Amino acid sequence: MVDKETLVEWDKRYLWHPFTQMQDWLAEEPVIIERGEGCYLIDIAGNRYIDGIASMWTNVHGHNHPELNAALKTQIDKIAHTTLLGYSNIPAIQLAQKLVELTPAGLNKVFYSDNGSTAVEVALKIAYQYWQHKKTPQRKLFIHFDNAYHGDTIGAMSVGGIDSFHTTFDSLLFKGIRVSAPETSHPRRAVNTSDNGYAVKTRWLNAMERAHSEHEGQIAGIILEPLIQGAGGMRIAPTGFLKELAAFAKQRETLLIVDEVMTGFGRTGKMWACEHEDVTPDLLCTAKGLAGGYLPLAATLTTDEIYNAFLGEYRDLKTFFHGHTFTGNPLACAVALENIAIFERENLLSQLQPTIEHFRNRLQEFWTLPHVGDVRVCGFAAGVELMKNSDTCTPYSFEEKIGIRVCKETLTRGAILRPLVNTIVLMPPLQISISELDTLLDIVYSSIEIVTNG
Repeated sequence: MVDKETLVEWDKRYLWHPFTQMQDWLAEEPVIIERGEGCYLIDIAGNRYIDGIASMWTNVHGHNHPELNAALKTQIDKIAHTTLLGYSNIPAIQLAQKLVELTPAGLNKVFYSDNGSTAVEVALKIAYQYWQHKKTPQRKLFIHFDNAYHGDTIGAMSVGGIDSFHTTFDSLLFKGIRVSAPETSHPRRAVNTSDNGYAVKTRWLNAMERAHSEHEGQIAGIILEPLIQGAGGMRIAPTGFLKELAAFAKQRETLLIVDEVMTGFGRTGKMWACEHEDVTPDLLCTAKGLAGGYLPLAATLTTDEIYNAFLGEYRDLKTFFHGHTFTGNPLACAVALENIAIFERENLLSQLQPTIEHFRNRLQEFWTLPHVGDVRVCGFAAGVELMKNSDTCTPYSFEEKIGIRVCKETLTRGAILRPLVNTIVLMPPLQISISELDTLLDIVYSSIEIVTNG
């Protein structure tokens, strides 16, 4: 067993952590996780922490889940990996059938990849190539949104909208049409949940109309995170916007791509966020919760119409020339199948509703904190935005690291979180108990109070 001091030394000497300023990291004492139990993470010193972000929004049923473990062990005794390029495997076939059964009607074809970014890359490339096969090659542009996050690969960044993540790479990105969302009402005067008002939705749809009209006949697709933007700050879309956007896209024969990487698998209270507004997109991207937080796995689902456009003679070069080494990995697919089976056996979506209601009610308490400027909640995902002056909506400066400081405070009290700048994200495993959830919320409330009061 390697001792703690050696692990810390090796980490700082050899590892480069994602989305982490390494100069700060080198000056701090790292938390090194050794194991997990249910909703808790346990570090190498034996300290226990509630996993308040589901290990980057992936964990569904808790850590070290016996049934997920068993599914993984059973599969590994058969085979760990075999290519899907020209061959197939049993778990990949079974999972594809299950995903088609589980997603909105009409999404009948499944293309596997490895993570959310690659699921989006697949969707963009399918949409782009589809229009080539339909003899309308001028359709090359994608409409996307301010504050959107679809991943860190080049295509996914090209349809993103977070300047701090994407501006550095501008010269590498393909051209898109970025639509700015209108400002919502003052957050201290109305709880910003799922309904930001008719006027906001209308302004947003009008912006879409202008973007489409200015590039008539050039739009390949519209991509968005349905209901709630994740990394962009947990921003909630107006009620009905997704449904009207789907109608807008259909009327103009434009493909609609929904990025359900974060919102899928029960996070919004339904299996898919687009179910809340009875929307069937042309392409749906899923990852994160797909394999229950166990292994990298993603899928892009699409319609027979789009799939059929790629059929032809070998010489026609209509093949979708895209793939990943670990596409349809049997281990990941086996765990994903068991993940879905647990949803079904435990009737999890119905069981989750009282927890979601409790979550929403407890979050209203955060409005009593003077430096909480907004509380945004959608299902079992929430963002608590901190402001230097909440009455005037004056933000904390980037340099004050207020979100980071709050999360460091929660760590000392037994909860692991990761902020989005000044927004504290709450996204625990779906299987968290009410008492564990109360403990988590109490820790976050106290930490915000202590840090913002100086």
